[in-house]
Amino acid sequence: MTTLTPPGTAPAGPTGAPPRARGPRPGARPRTGAPAQGGTILAVPALVWYLVFMVGPMAAIFVIAALHWPGMLQPVSFAGLENLRTVLDDPVFWEAVRNTAVHLAVALPVMIVCAYMVGYYVAQRPPGHRVIRYLLFIPGLISTPAKAMVFYAALSPDGLLNGALESVGLTSLTDAWLASPSTALACLIALDIWAGIGFTAVLFAARLGSVPGELGEAAQLDGAGHWRTMWRVHFPVIRDYVGVVTMLQFLWTLFGSAQHVLLLTQGGPGSSSTTLSFLVYQKAFIAADLGYSQTVGVLLFLVGLAGLLTIRRVFRPHH
Repeated sequence: MTTLTPPGTAPAGPTGAPPRARGPRPGARPRTGAPAQGGTILAVPALVWYLVFMVGPMAAIFVIAALHWPGMLQPVSFAGLENLRTVLDDPVFWEAVRNTAVHLAVALPVMIVCAYMVGYYVAQRPPGHRVIRYLLFIPGLISTPAKAMVFYAALSPDGLLNGALESVGLTSLTDAWLASPSTALACLIALDIWAGIGFTAVLFAARLGSVPGELGEAAQLDGAGHWRTMWRVHFPVIRDYVGVVTMLQFLWTLFGSAQHVLLLTQGGPGSSSTTLSFLVYQKAFIAADLGYSQTVGVLLFLVGLAGLLTIRRVFRPHH
């Protein structure tokens, strides 16, 4: 016998059937209280590491700058601002300031502009662009001492550069490039540019590769050439990225120049190639004057901070 169910009434299910579990409402935000607390606990070791090995040494620079400390195992006394007066009265410090300013003023713009143009060319995917990317990486794969040895082999009195000049009859132009006060700093600047331009170009190429191709095509339809498209269309799109890369290269040039100076010129002849970062090393580990060294370190920190803020302001996107 067939039982008719009135319209609009669902047939009764078996007695004792468990009710269906309710799922989360669409758009409902999951509870995140416990995971957030767990994430904070997991971040504690990293925060402790950062405080001990980053903030701690940075604070120690300011403390040591106010001390008379003539060596690691020597007695320490309070100096106050005397170290600062000694530094500001030292002509070697001011020559290091001049050398550092010249180094930054030449190396940073040349490196960024040339790397951007090379990166733009690679981003256009010319024939062999993958091989070009690998070749640009080569300086970044060579250790710093090896790079210094390459330049020493090229610029020593009997090196490749003088040999090439002599072979074409330009013997009068030969020089002891790394031992001449007029050329030692220029050689270090050239080394920094050569060492950094390839890797920076690869970074720019990667960022330019994500720019929509329609922008360049529209500019070329409007009659813009490659030069104008590169600087008037693509550059504004990645302006903030160029600023970040410029900050990184600024810090590397400001603080990392000491290793090239140490390996090639030792700050000489005289102090003609001494930079601020090398002066920090020289006074701490050669002259054993830790107070002087860290006073220069504090000034170098302030220069770096001012430089970062300036670069950030220059490359701020225009809205």
